[in-house]
Amino acid sequence: MHVAELMKTNVLTVKKDASVADAIVTMTDAHVSSLPVVDAHGKILGVISNTDVLTAEAEAGDGGLQTLLDTTEVQAIMTPRPLAVTPEATVSEAAQQMLYADVHRIYVVSDDKVVGVISSMDIVRAVATGRL
Repeated sequence: MHVAELMKTNVLTVKKDASVADAIVTMTDAHVSSLPVVDAHGKILGVISNTDVLTAEAEAGDGGLQTLLDTTEVQAIMTPRPLAVTPEATVSEAAQQMLYADVHRIYVVSDDKVVGVISSMDIVRAVATGRL
């Protein structure tokens, strides 16, 4: 089975120059724990996750949280060079990358643009329902 058959295609993104506060609001509203970070042309540059935000918050120290939220751009705390697969990759290949990198989702990219996301839960659901 190919990734294109399981991936979700309604992927929210965040621009690299958005504030950390804007990214947090987007993640919270969408009930997701990460967002792909893109440039003005939609090219994927990185990923911002709850872990990135918490790490930056811890490093900001006392009194630095509000500054972090309001004045820090996403590109300053994102994880660069995200793992990605193509829609033609097999689900097994995507699962192996997630396992080795210890992540729960991987973005699906075509021509450097995000076209979907597949998570470990998507794979588990496919196995449990007999699709995989």
